[in-house]
Amino acid sequence: MADKPSYYEFFAGGGMARAGLGEGWRCLFANDFDRKKAESYRANWGGEALHVGDVREISTAQLPGRADLVWASFPCQDLSLAGAGAGLKGERSGTFWPFWDLMKALRKEGRPPPLIVLENVCGALTSHGGKDFTEICKALAEEDYKFGALVIDAALFVPQSRPRLFIVAAREEVAIPTSLVARNEGLFHTRALLMAYEKLPRRLRDDWLWWSLPAPPSRNATLAQIIEEAPRDVAWHSGAETKALIAMMSDVNLAKIEEAKRAGRKMVGTLYRRTRYQNGAKIQRAEARFDDVAGCLRTPVGGSSRQYVLVVDKGRVRSRLMSARETARLMGLPEDYILPATYNGAYHLAGDGVAVPVVRHIAGHVLEPLLAAMALRDAA
Repeated sequence: MADKPSYYEFFAGGGMARAGLGEGWRCLFANDFDRKKAESYRANWGGEALHVGDVREISTAQLPGRADLVWASFPCQDLSLAGAGAGLKGERSGTFWPFWDLMKALRKEGRPPPLIVLENVCGALTSHGGKDFTEICKALAEEDYKFGALVIDAALFVPQSRPRLFIVAAREEVAIPTSLVARNEGLFHTRALLMAYEKLPRRLRDDWLWWSLPAPPSRNATLAQIIEEAPRDVAWHSGAETKALIAMMSDVNLAKIEEAKRAGRKMVGTLYRRTRYQNGAKIQRAEARFDDVAGCLRTPVGGSSRQYVLVVDKGRVRSRLMSARETARLMGLPEDYILPATYNGAYHLAGDGVAVPVVRHIAGHVLEPLLAAMALRDAA
């Protein structure tokens, strides 16, 4: 047990980062302020390492030992392109700063984590014209971390479009194998990331690392495999309800339905209701996709943010809300993961989480090789 690398998991939710890190790691401390999510964490992982409460009220005395890794999927609401734009000054995303105060305090105590991963929406790259991203990089540099970022879409692993930003930081004393860094040409170095990097002051670019990750194997899981015929918690719509959804479609989306009918086979897609502007007025639109990828799961705030399932087969169109277990599958959670008892609770848990196989990919190709290199150096 003691030879396993250890970690603290902040903003832990239902423990999806823990699921991705896997049994080869041991959790020393986990925290989330949401009591309902904490119930799911406890149901799946036990409560020994879990502290439920505001990160602002945590002291370093509550953080045992010295963790090899700190994972922090801090709130995205104020950094999201769909949010109000408060950025790191916002009430939710601004909780990064009390979290970071803890990291600074750990350094003063002589037990800074060698590795830190920060996860958030891609809007963090452009929030306030890139100033919020610069502030995060500055915070890392001032605590003697080298750092780089990756934009990884969960669609490479599961049939859900979910691009997310992962900032991976290593303390200056960590020996970084040359195989783990590359030029800025990787699959996970998007145009938005390159532009954010170019906006950084030179002193921060000097601390930048272009992490090199291999592309994962081609995804095997299809959307059709994830969708259930008879889910327990949601019912298929009546014909009238499905027609009402179709009536909300633009010509472009109606054409997608017709194309699915002509496919000659069962077609499974998804749909979101969105507010759009037409002739200066707000209208509700139903927007569908049949590309074997679900839309990005969101936390359910009103019916418009819940995702629908569409099935087109033999000319017939059926629709319903996506089930709770389906959302869990889209996040890469195992079938035996215990979900909240309520539909909204389960949907919220999934929509606010980090995709499990993405965490595993980062751990397997960056974090674990870094720790192995550290162990070799210490043994020499």
